[in-house]
Amino acid sequence: MPDAFELTPSTHLDLSTLEQLLADKRPVTLGAEARQRITDCHHYLRDRLAESDSPIYGINTGFGALCNTSIAPEERQQLQVNLVMSHACGTGDEVPADLVRLMLLLKVQSLSYGNSGAQLQTVQRLLDFYNRDILPVVYQQGSLGASGDLAPLAHLCLPLLGLGEVNYQGYRLAAADVLHLFSWEPIALEAKEGLALLNGTQFMLAYGVHCLLRARRVAQAADVIGALSLEAFDGRTEPFDDRLHQVRPHAGQLTVARRMRELLAGSQLQQQEKTAVQDPYSFRCVPQVHGASRDALGYVAQVFETECNAVTDNPNIFPDTDAILSGGNFHGQPLALALDFLAIAVAELGSISERRTYQLISGQRGLPPFLVAEPGLNSGFMIPQYTAASIVSQNKQLCTPASVDSIVSSNGQEDHVSMGSNGATKARRVVENVEQVLGIELMNAVQALAFRRPNQSSPQLEKVVEAFRQKVKFVSRDRVLYPDLHAAAAFVRDYDWT
Repeated sequence: MPDAFELTPSTHLDLSTLEQLLADKRPVTLGAEARQRITDCHHYLRDRLAESDSPIYGINTGFGALCNTSIAPEERQQLQVNLVMSHACGTGDEVPADLVRLMLLLKVQSLSYGNSGAQLQTVQRLLDFYNRDILPVVYQQGSLGASGDLAPLAHLCLPLLGLGEVNYQGYRLAAADVLHLFSWEPIALEAKEGLALLNGTQFMLAYGVHCLLRARRVAQAADVIGALSLEAFDGRTEPFDDRLHQVRPHAGQLTVARRMRELLAGSQLQQQEKTAVQDPYSFRCVPQVHGASRDALGYVAQVFETECNAVTDNPNIFPDTDAILSGGNFHGQPLALALDFLAIAVAELGSISERRTYQLISGQRGLPPFLVAEPGLNSGFMIPQYTAASIVSQNKQLCTPASVDSIVSSNGQEDHVSMGSNGATKARRVVENVEQVLGIELMNAVQALAFRRPNQSSPQLEKVVEAFRQKVKFVSRDRVLYPDLHAAAAFVRDYDWT
């Protein structure tokens, strides 16, 4: 069992650390500083309410458009329970298990700063769910991404009360039964806790972190697969010359051009005399297109990492300055814009990939049409390009920004919403789609390289070819191809492209 990772408010939780935690399933604990700050804030709120009946939103008032309705002291606990129950209105597909785990961790991280008023036992129970792989059943639809991800987070937190359902050890169980299994009592929510649990961006953020980590691998894969396609197409290396990129020094462009030079170093194919004076844009402009997507992902990473180390509920409590402030830290606009940008950036990697596939099957530069020895009798790689084109077209539809939409809710009190949750689920579909599109390009590139033998590509690229051929064999005549397409997409997801 690996050593536990300690969450503490003074430690910056970066994306690399999150990726490692999720991969290793390393246990997580609340550090002493976090425990103290959570406890101090909760005690401050309890004492403040005992001393004064001044209205504090969502603590001794109703919610949303009911913010001017006073709640009697004896009803404040029920107010928080009612909030969680009434907001559990999710629908659609279930959130995948790995994303629910990430939601739990990010919610605990946000509460650990001690600005939310939650009880220590509430935060600890969420962490117990995370460490024991007790994953609440959460649904993808229902959040406007404004007052936080209200519906998804309500489902995430229902099991604290012994309500709702969880997935545990391969079974879907009533939350009450799992609590009984561990001899845990349901949490008795106190003032403000329902708000602390439901106000927050952890649904959007979990999807964003997940998509970004996959998108980074996609960007790495796109460079390597693009280099393989260039070799298979008998393309030129001049477009990657450092001098070209130093006079237009976008960071991503410089990085991709350097990678292309490194990937092609030592290639026998590049030593052959080239017949074409120029290559199509999908080959020649790889640094500019892939690089722009990398730069976009860099911005997205900055937004997500900031949010991973933020307090996103409302109101926020500041015991040191004796203040409880109602504001809008739950609003998902920063994430909504970033999620739309992520989807667009990744979709472009798929768009240019499909064009390279199209060039490879077009019968140019000594390659047979559709990359089979007997075209006509065999359709070869004709239809995988259709599939890639279909997926790229769908991505164009999915990349319509969610963040430009807003629908008024709560009788006009919540009159501008981010729709970041829709952006989040769309972004995940785009990333999955591009993994498949790149897999199709990889199939075509490796197939086309076989027609360049005995000349070899670079040692780096030949290593990729060898690994891929363990999963997908050469197509000498027509066969059922969908298993190969699926295997190629899995290869893009799983291979170490660094």
